[in-house]
Amino acid sequence: MTRLPVSAALLTLALLGTARAQTVTVGLDADPPRLDPALSTALVDRQVMNQIFDKLVDLDEKLKIVPRIATSWKITNGGLTYTFKIRTGVKFHDGTPLDAAAVKYSLDRNLTLEGSARKGELKSVKEVKVLDPTTVQVTLSQPYGPLLAVLTDRAGMIVSPTAARKAGADFLNDPIGSGPFTFESRKRQDNVTLTANKTYWGGAPKIDKLVYRPFPDGDVRYANLLSGAVQAITPIDPKDISRLSANTKFKVLNYAGLGFQGIWFNTTRAPFNNKALRQAVAATIDRAAIAKAIFYDTVDPAAGPFPPGTPAYSSAIKVAQPNIPLAKSRLGGKPLTFTLLTSPGSVTTQLAQLYQAMFAQAGINAKIELVEFGTLLDRADKRNYDALMLGWSGRPDPDGNIYDFFTTGGTNNQAGYSNPAVDALLAKARAQNAMSARVATYNVALGTILSDSPYTFVYFQKNLVGTTANLTGLRPIPDGILRFADVDLK
Repeated sequence: MTRLPVSAALLTLALLGTARAQTVTVGLDADPPRLDPALSTALVDRQVMNQIFDKLVDLDEKLKIVPRIATSWKITNGGLTYTFKIRTGVKFHDGTPLDAAAVKYSLDRNLTLEGSARKGELKSVKEVKVLDPTTVQVTLSQPYGPLLAVLTDRAGMIVSPTAARKAGADFLNDPIGSGPFTFESRKRQDNVTLTANKTYWGGAPKIDKLVYRPFPDGDVRYANLLSGAVQAITPIDPKDISRLSANTKFKVLNYAGLGFQGIWFNTTRAPFNNKALRQAVAATIDRAAIAKAIFYDTVDPAAGPFPPGTPAYSSAIKVAQPNIPLAKSRLGGKPLTFTLLTSPGSVTTQLAQLYQAMFAQAGINAKIELVEFGTLLDRADKRNYDALMLGWSGRPDPDGNIYDFFTTGGTNNQAGYSNPAVDALLAKARAQNAMSARVATYNVALGTILSDSPYTFVYFQKNLVGTTANLTGLRPIPDGILRFADVDLK
């Protein structure tokens, strides 16, 4: 055994201390169900996948679309052709090259994979062609202004063709991308562990490991942050914001989001295949009271799918006020009992109970059923529910907040809602270039959607993130996704 002088040993220990691996643990409000860009429908999936996969383009703090794997792009042929130049020298985590062929594979996979949630977003894509190893051409069947915005999210994530072909349906359990972190392991309902990609084209991350842990209960998330077990939580329960803001050991990020929250009604079966009963339930909801009692005025009452400050927001769409006499008249003197589905958590449980009390004012009896978030999504997709509490994290282009939710057969149309007039209007808005024209079209469509009530919009959420004071580098991007490539622990 080789012995070192005391001075040399101390130096070695000092160097080891300097090189000590840094791990950042993030507390989420649910376990990510599907770590596959084509299949994912949950915000918590996006939190993890944004670290594993590079996208063609991304967003900055002002919602400007910025280059990532696509270094530049040209739009020609009256908006029907998009030509992307692909960054050179990028490799997937399995060592295979990310080139134009991989981009084509990923886009085609989104369009053709059974169960893909991206089909609606990319519906206008007619053909994806490789022009050369660094050039991809996307041809549309009709002009589709939201395309670049769509590619800032899961539709624009590039997967390893080699890994995806090999894994098949199991790709969501072993996702391979080219992002700043590589997938290491996961234990359902416990953790997802990622490791820094030391050869990342954008520079090696400053932290060595990134661990995501699900804590559906907001009090548990908060306690783990205070104890140092995690370095970041999202979201913070609104009741904890003022306390955390006053604690110098922590920081709070509180910034505007893009999404909405509310209640889906299953229009494909009784009782909510009856429009009058959907209208009755919707008429009992007091949005201002919910914002105050549950969210400490950290949310805004919602009139529709477009939050204030986003491109398609319109003051012409008014927040509905509670109207108990109207609710009773829609019931027609008959009793209504149904089950309201939601996921566990202190805030969601309190909100469900407040809804229950509001419904009861009109004589409506709602039973609350709590299920794990992944199960809730499965039941929503299969329309195995009466009504359920589920929202949307939002997209930078308004099409992403309305089209797939309310068109016949839309991939996020959890209600099974179908109205040909709405289908035509939302298709028209997709092809319009001027936002003022799109807003006018959306407003007409929303008049029908709000009357039909397949979904009742309740509030617009903020992005509420808590971190330890020594965690730096998080950027407040309105899509609510935390990007860890440049994050450090000081």
